[in-house]
Amino acid sequence: MKRKSIHGLGFVAIAASAALVLAGCSSSDGSADGEGAGASDGGMTGGTINILTESEQILHLDPQRNYTGVDLAFATGYMQRTLTAYKFAEGAEGVTIVPDMATDLGTPNADATSWEFTIRDGVTFEDGSEVGCADVKYGVSRTFAQDVITDGPTYAISLLDIPKAEDGSSVYKGPYVTEGNDVAAFDAAITCSEDNKTITFNLARPAGDFNYTVTLTAFSPVPQAADTGEGYDNAPVSTGPYKISEYTKGQRLVLVRNENWNADSDDYRPAYPDQVIVQFALDPSAIDQRLIADSGEDQTAVTLAGLTPESLATVFAGDPRFAERSVDGFDPYVRYYTINSAKVPNLKHRQAIVVALNRAELLTIAGGDFAGTQGDGVIKPNLATDYAESGMWDSLFGGAVPDEGNAELAKKLIADSGEPMPVITFDYPQTPTNDKAAASVQASLAAAGIDVKLNPIESGQYYGVVLDPEQQNELNSAGWAPDWQNASTVIPELFGAQGGFNMSQVNDPAFEEQVQIALGTTDRTAQADLWKELNKKAMEQAWAVPTRFGKVQYLWGSKIGNAFLWDAYGSLPFGELYVMQ
Repeated sequence: MKRKSIHGLGFVAIAASAALVLAGCSSSDGSADGEGAGASDGGMTGGTINILTESEQILHLDPQRNYTGVDLAFATGYMQRTLTAYKFAEGAEGVTIVPDMATDLGTPNADATSWEFTIRDGVTFEDGSEVGCADVKYGVSRTFAQDVITDGPTYAISLLDIPKAEDGSSVYKGPYVTEGNDVAAFDAAITCSEDNKTITFNLARPAGDFNYTVTLTAFSPVPQAADTGEGYDNAPVSTGPYKISEYTKGQRLVLVRNENWNADSDDYRPAYPDQVIVQFALDPSAIDQRLIADSGEDQTAVTLAGLTPESLATVFAGDPRFAERSVDGFDPYVRYYTINSAKVPNLKHRQAIVVALNRAELLTIAGGDFAGTQGDGVIKPNLATDYAESGMWDSLFGGAVPDEGNAELAKKLIADSGEPMPVITFDYPQTPTNDKAAASVQASLAAAGIDVKLNPIESGQYYGVVLDPEQQNELNSAGWAPDWQNASTVIPELFGAQGGFNMSQVNDPAFEEQVQIALGTTDRTAQADLWKELNKKAMEQAWAVPTRFGKVQYLWGSKIGNAFLWDAYGSLPFGELYVMQ
């Protein structure tokens, strides 16, 4: 997953696993149906969970558009069911998958080019109507409407066995196009049983881990009659234990119990609180201070983002008040800056940006040791099979690049480019911490003779802006985590022709050919070697500047139970939280 991240310096993404294992065809506890594989035993029913955020909205509640880690954790915990889901658990157990809407973890054919899932009895929409195969199929169809259903993952487009048009796009264009649309190709790629209970996905290549793909809400059901296209983002129909009763962007989102949710069909979500209230547009330092003070309704409060750097010394100085309601750990994300290769086509110019950045200062601004460690690529070391040092700070650019940057080498690269350096506009999600980081970027690039203009964007709307090529500028803040334990969910997504998060605007046929070879390599060791080389190549091409392998710190109210760092999304396990009565 990817998942893009919007917090910290780069942060989606995006969100996913630090230690995932490839899926098998039985539940993680060895049972055939996954019984008892969801929530832990402890919890209390009742009360209100208050979620505090600086953002003015949830980026996307439309399931096919949701691709930010913390938003996926929120939506799947409360509102949107998926065929499979990540287990509510700490550590490595929390990145194993269990059945959710499906009766089991799916059945592949002999070469994993086809996967079959049977939907449980009693899964319903919030109006009480039963969810069937056709509803899941319709939800997936929306992914193909790329002009309307933007920002979401594109695994359905890249994996389903649907031909491509001459321009490389799918011949199927989604449910909103009536002319020149190969609906028959889509109908052959996803089929439903006569009783509307079993869905079969026919794939263009083997995918032994496809049952991890369907943890994404992009594969969640949508009732066709309720689909309002782009407007569905504001009022998605729930299949979970809660539904929207109020959503006023810039103010609050209120979830209340869904009276038509069938607990017998859902052994994954415990549905502890009576309601969940998200409070938007709060000052991040004020959020920290409210959680530190821990009074009134803030005793039942959590956040979507981690603590600000200014609060870390207070919370993690050994004060017993915070010992049982805080966490400090590595998240699944690589934080990085993307360089738009369409707007900065000169390789030497891109490399000059990379070597000029003062990454040491950026790490300090983000929180120093609390923020993580220096990165050297978009594959993180905890994706151990696929990670290798890229050597980018030693030799890739013609000289050593210390953490403080190398302005002289950057000047040489610009001189060797044969062209004047363009003015660079830097897009970033605005927070007080990110404002400081942006000023550092501007100063370190200025030392190399690179003029940078700053473009702060409201954090809740950030990816909605920069994922639009018409609005995206030369340099952008980003973060990414693998959707599961394979760099097939990193390199193709970030730099591939059909990648769902190609903010670098890479269009390199030779690189794409190597990506496709890697995707089709079934020997996992050989495939890992290919991902290592492609990661190094991407860094050499300066399509991205890794700033850090991230960490995150959370603090929550003293009356919140079951809080921990959930490795699946680098967030709190929202669907598992309860209010202590």
